Amino acid sequence: MKYQIIGKNIAVTDGIRHAIEKKLSRMDKYFVINDDVTCRVVVRSYKVGAKIEVTIFTPQMDFRAEVTNNDLYAGVDLAIDKLEGQMRKLKTRMDRSKSAKQGLGKSIAFENIEAEKEEMAKEDMVVRTKSYYLEAMSLEEAITRMEALDHPFFIYLDRDDDRISVCYTREEGGYGIIQAENPLK
Repeated sequence: MKYQIIGKNIAVTDGIRHAIEKKLSRMDKYFVINDDVTCRVVVRSYKVGAKIEVTIFTPQMDFRAEVTNNDLYAGVDLAIDKLEGQMRKLKTRMDRSKSAKQGLGKSIAFENIEAEKEEMAKEDMVVRTKSYYLEAMSLEEAITRMEALDHPFFIYLDRDDDRISVCYTREEGGYGIIQAENPLK
C-alpha cells in the first residue's frame, strides 16, 4: 500500500509518519495489496485536538473515515476502527446480496470519483468541488457505496430507468431517494 500523509497546521515528522503507517498496516488484511492501493491521511491540528481523515483508494472502491479527537494517535486508532466497521458492514451486506459468490473485490467495481479540487478559504462560497462519472447502478449498490464512503448521500445513475438519483440517510432512520423527473437522453 502506498501512503500519502499530509499535515495541515502541523509538520508531519518521521515519528508521526511511522506511527500512522504502522497503525494503518492493520488494514492490509482487507486488500490485495499492490501499487493500485493508495492510502491518503490528512491530519489537521487545532488549538485543542486534531482531525484525522483517512481515505483508501482501491480499483474497486474508495473507503473513507473522518475523526476528531484531542489525541492525534487515538484519533488514528478511531479512524481505523471506523474503517474496519465499514468493511465488516460491507462484507455482511455482500454476503446477503446476490453478488456474494463473486467476492468483495469483483462485486463492487466502482471507479467514480475523478478529481477533487482544492479547498477555498472564504466562508459562504463554494469551498470544495468534486467531479463524478455517473455509473449506472442499482439502489443497493448506491447504498453500499454511500456507506463505504461514510457520506450522508450519494449521487448515481439509476440502472432501471436511466435517471439521476440521490440516495441519502434519513435522520429518522432508513434511506431516502431523490430522483430527477427527466431521464438522460
